[in-house]
Amino acid sequence: MPILGDLEHAVMDVLWARPAPTPVRDVHEELAQGREIAYTTVMTVLDRLAKKGVVARELDGRAWLYRPARSRLDLYVATITDALEGLTEEERAEVLGRVAAASPVV
Repeated sequence: MPILGDLEHAVMDVLWARPAPTPVRDVHEELAQGREIAYTTVMTVLDRLAKKGVVARELDGRAWLYRPARSRLDLYVATITDALEGLTEEERAEVLGRVAAASPVV
C-alpha cells in the first residue's frame, strides 16, 4: 500500500466523509472551497487512487462515481504493515513501542 500524498489525503477525506459514491465534480467543488485546484487535477488524482486500489469506482451513465475501497483506519493499518514488512520481529516491536509511547491517548 503506497503512502498517500497531501492532495490524495485531501481527496480521501472528502470521500470518507460521504455516505455514497461521489462524482469527480462533487469532490472538486469541495476541494475548491479551500484552494485553487483544477477539475482535471482532481480527476487525475482519483484515477490514480483507483489504480492503486485505494478507491473503487463505478460508471453511472457517463460519470465515474468514487468511494473509498477501505476505511481510513484500514488504509493506515495497511500502510504501516507494509512499512514494517522488511524489519525483524525485534525491530517491529521497537517501532510499535515507540509509536505507542508517542501517541496521545484519547
